[in-house]
Amino acid sequence: MTSMTTDNLAAPSGTFSIGGDLPVVRLGYGTMQLTGAGVWGPPKDHDEAIAVLRRSVELGITFFDTADSYGPVVAEELLAEALHPYADDVVIATKVGLTRQGPGIWTPVGVPAYLRQQAELSLRRLNVETIDLFQLHRIDPAVPLEDQVGELLKLREEGKIRHIGLSEVTVEELEAAQAIAPIATVQNRFSLGTRNADDLLAYCEANGLGFIPWRPVADHTGDSGPLADIAKAHDATVTQVALAWLLHLSPVMLPIPGTSKVAHLESNTAAAGIKLSDVEVKTLCDLSG
Repeated sequence: MTSMTTDNLAAPSGTFSIGGDLPVVRLGYGTMQLTGAGVWGPPKDHDEAIAVLRRSVELGITFFDTADSYGPVVAEELLAEALHPYADDVVIATKVGLTRQGPGIWTPVGVPAYLRQQAELSLRRLNVETIDLFQLHRIDPAVPLEDQVGELLKLREEGKIRHIGLSEVTVEELEAAQAIAPIATVQNRFSLGTRNADDLLAYCEANGLGFIPWRPVADHTGDSGPLADIAKAHDATVTQVALAWLLHLSPVMLPIPGTSKVAHLESNTAAAGIKLSDVEVKTLCDLSG
């Protein structure tokens, strides 16, 4: 399989500056899989979870995505335990506004007082004075958008968050939010098998916003066909090629594959070293489109 070292992670994947002033290596790490069964409770193996986070930094990953609802609270606490004091180049993004009442039960809550409370708690759990990227996990349809984004703007003006992001939005919702506050990133589901946010990606690229695809390697099959052929040509796995395709697709793409195992982390990270040809990228685009 394609190998990867700390020294060459950033070169193939490149970097992106969130909000124009916060550079990150584009292949990041998502923390959801660190929680029990990837959905609820503490990690199945606490020591392995800590090892994954520390190995991520060793491999050159600088962008970590989490949320107050992962666990809940577990993933944020693990990040602080593993990585604090944080290296100067480590950027942590967390999310707010999607609550958990149990496994598989997610409810948006965009009440401004709640968003502020959770911001304060995330600051404490992460052990930071400012959250680098604070994302509205879902827009709450029961609360005016200007109240939700407006509260994040207040937190930004107070220095408690640096940049604002949105998750699972349309272009129209993004434009409406931009009329209220500067938006630095969006996070929508996107992968080889899920391409219903192409218009949003194009908007982000045209306007310099980071696009964070969640579940970036889901919904693809690679036992046979063009994806498997390309993977074989690069002595790589289909998952590695799926990640490499995302990195080649747009310079604003910030994939955040997650895992609870060090070996899987190292395999995912190796995707940054795969250089696909223009023909291969087009082939995969045609396959996923």
